[in-house]
Amino acid sequence: MSDDAKLTRRMSAEDAWFLYFEKPDAPLHIGSVGIFEGTVPFDDIYQSMAARMHLIPRYRQKAVMPPLFAGHPTWEDDPNFSLDRHLRVIEAPPGTNDRQLRAIACEIFAPMLPRDRPLWDITLVHGLEGDRTAFVSRVHHCLVDGVSGIELLLATLDLTPNPEPTPPPKEPWRPQPVPDPLTAWADAMFEQANKNVQAFTQWQNNLLDPRGQMRSMTDFTRAMQSVLPNLRPPAHTPWNKPIGGRRDVAWTHMSFQEVRGIRGKLGGTVNDVMLTIIGGALGRYLDAHGVKTDGMRIRLMIPVNVRSDSEKGALGNRVSMMLPNIPVGIADPVDRLEAVRGEMETLKARNQADAFESLRRLSENLPAAYHVLAGMGGVPSGGANLVCTNVPGPMIPLYSVGHRMLAHYPLVPLAGDMGIGVGITSFDKALYLGVMCDPNIVEDIDLMGGFCADEFRRLREAADVPVDDLPQIGTRQKRNGASQNGAHVDAPAAEPVEASSTAG
Repeated sequence: MSDDAKLTRRMSAEDAWFLYFEKPDAPLHIGSVGIFEGTVPFDDIYQSMAARMHLIPRYRQKAVMPPLFAGHPTWEDDPNFSLDRHLRVIEAPPGTNDRQLRAIACEIFAPMLPRDRPLWDITLVHGLEGDRTAFVSRVHHCLVDGVSGIELLLATLDLTPNPEPTPPPKEPWRPQPVPDPLTAWADAMFEQANKNVQAFTQWQNNLLDPRGQMRSMTDFTRAMQSVLPNLRPPAHTPWNKPIGGRRDVAWTHMSFQEVRGIRGKLGGTVNDVMLTIIGGALGRYLDAHGVKTDGMRIRLMIPVNVRSDSEKGALGNRVSMMLPNIPVGIADPVDRLEAVRGEMETLKARNQADAFESLRRLSENLPAAYHVLAGMGGVPSGGANLVCTNVPGPMIPLYSVGHRMLAHYPLVPLAGDMGIGVGITSFDKALYLGVMCDPNIVEDIDLMGGFCADEFRRLREAADVPVDDLPQIGTRQKRNGASQNGAHVDAPAAEPVEASSTAG
């Protein structure tokens, strides 16, 4: 990213949905917990962020809604921008462990981001055991999706412990004035009228192109054929209840090399392997709560990146989705992987992600007021059992003001009646998993985590993949809780394994 990066001023409908559907008990920001070695001085972070704000222009802009919902919100410079409103530090009790850190992170993550300023913040947490510092980051989903969020992460961190100083901006930042309400309304009405003219012109062109009409009709028919089966309600689970505002999280990490080894021995993709682990963990969790899982399938909502090469480096959302039904009643992990592979290959053959993308494009021409009305009730219930995200991250070390990042756990939002949400990201030779829940619905998230870690070990053993014992080059301290059988868990051995699941 740079100060001359091309950024759209008006949100797309896809970006604005995350504002329209957001509710106080269901905020729609994404986040992460980065754990760094040493005590990272707050003043150093403040100066580092101040020096690179011109590289992240969106971080100085707030979302402004035009009067009467005449159009989607625009990004406008915040005349009151100050890093004091976005950076803070918490001095936790000395020796704070990972379980206590999770509670702190969830307390920070749970509330909505204030709408009167740019939609992001970072909280440093000092006092962690092992001389470590945590960065709890939040950024609104209307600003980034998972892929652009990783690109944003790279803009705020360094590739070496002693990087060259950040080049200064070409000229001092002077915020542009926020348009007055009348101007904002007129601009939105003009843009909507222009969009309508373009849509009408395209419709006329299609009338003169029978082949184009046929292609459009075929695409729409395929889209509906792919979507209609998912209008049936998914299986009912104990966590599918209307969520409240509290959050709890469990996390773990595992060797990316070992996961790739499983894929190499048993076939499929890395995502197939992760979905197999999730299916086994969810099935055992349901069994533990008295739910019969024979023949049962759980519907996952998986965001799919549809960003083209030309859109790399741009912020905003460019995602479609897939809705696989994953078996949870197959005890044998190899058989379960085979079933998962079959499901995913079927959805890919049907181009389900393309089908949802086609429907999304159709909705872009609707006036903003229709989108606002659709979002008044929040995210609808009954579409899926849980959301799973998988975002590729940098497989190299990262640093902040000279301190190496040791771990990077994702935090995902909850919405509707999905009391669990799962995220995964890759970083520095490992896969990091985080499972978020509403603790009023799921009181034993560590149990789910333990099952997930165990299912990974079972699948690895079934594939006869050796434990990856390569040293983490450059890391001055061992990752907490590396177990004897190779599953990395962030909890003392005597406690339940803290882990989670994901897909994508």
